[in-house]
Amino acid sequence: MTTDVYVATGTRTALGNFGGSLKDRPMTGLSAEIVGACIERSGASPENFDHIVFTTTCPTDKDSLFAARVVGMKGGLPADAAALDVSRACASGLQAIISAGQQVATGQSQLAIAAGAEMFSRAPFAVTTSRWGNARGHQQLEDMLEWCYRCPFSLEYMGDTAENLAAKYGYDRSPMDEYAVQSQARALAAIESGFLARQIHPVLVPEGKSSRTFCIDESPRAGITVERLARLAPAFQADGKVTAGNASGVTDGAAAIPVGSKESLMSAGIKPIARIVDWAVVGVEPSLMGHGPVPAIEQCLRRTGQAISDIDYFEINEAFAVVNLHVEAQLGIPRDRHNLYGGGISVGHPPGVTGLRMMLNATQHLQETGTRFAMLAMCMGAGQGMAMLIENADYA
Repeated sequence: MTTDVYVATGTRTALGNFGGSLKDRPMTGLSAEIVGACIERSGASPENFDHIVFTTTCPTDKDSLFAARVVGMKGGLPADAAALDVSRACASGLQAIISAGQQVATGQSQLAIAAGAEMFSRAPFAVTTSRWGNARGHQQLEDMLEWCYRCPFSLEYMGDTAENLAAKYGYDRSPMDEYAVQSQARALAAIESGFLARQIHPVLVPEGKSSRTFCIDESPRAGITVERLARLAPAFQADGKVTAGNASGVTDGAAAIPVGSKESLMSAGIKPIARIVDWAVVGVEPSLMGHGPVPAIEQCLRRTGQAISDIDYFEINEAFAVVNLHVEAQLGIPRDRHNLYGGGISVGHPPGVTGLRMMLNATQHLQETGTRFAMLAMCMGAGQGMAMLIENADYA
């Protein structure tokens, strides 16, 4: 980068279960509300922002193919602000931050919003055989959510690739279930302590003929034990180890974070809270996509000249518990230094939001503990890994 890039305090919705509280909120409207709330929380004027980078992996409403522009303008950005849509599978939220940062670093933008949403509850069904007519017979509706959850090469489910990882490296089911129980407990503790509430913007959701305020992540569940998870049937293979209990949940939500140089943020009255040090993106064998965070973290550490011991905190996306077990085993990351506030298994994994949510967790952790470095990492469908290193702005 030619200019150091910083992020400021952002916000998100609570995450709703599949078919749950957010299913009747159109994606662009919900996202625009969160962008507006992000700007308001920053203390800046909407006119200070000249760019929005937006991401979603599954457009769900009529105006969502032009989501960045629609969300930006409905969220209060001026008409002359630019808009960019990006996508990088499960790391799309982080890519929105990176792409916004690249605009800032190259002088194309002074102050940007990185935002994303995923509304899998509103995923459409498609008819792919009707454009030029059918001679006769039935036409099949195809579930676009099914497209999202299958490897584009093998057409196996992403859960099958987690099974491949477990088989190749010899991970047993019991540690996966134990990890999942811990994720639930950590998320519930973060709700109870108010940690997650500090990053959530309450939104209204329809309820009957009226509405109610939605402000608590819907997926975390009390009373989850290893014994209860052990009774669940494998979700993808008859003799498999991956279950609904030790895999990430399907959830909906939206998030937004301001991105700029230290100078541009401060001149707009916004406090920078973390500097983006560097990032790395790697490709891995698609059938073992859960391996992705390992080489991504290794490459990011090489680029920055640091070691695992230099990193105070890790956010590693819980696509499947086996992914986190694998990263721990391969890199020696202590359990007490990553995902202290739950993750994909407990709060859910909406791809367009997850990277932004992880950034909110990591920056909040650095600020509240006074520690210096955090690493964010995740695997991606079709076989990639991404890692990003950030530094507490108090040290930068």
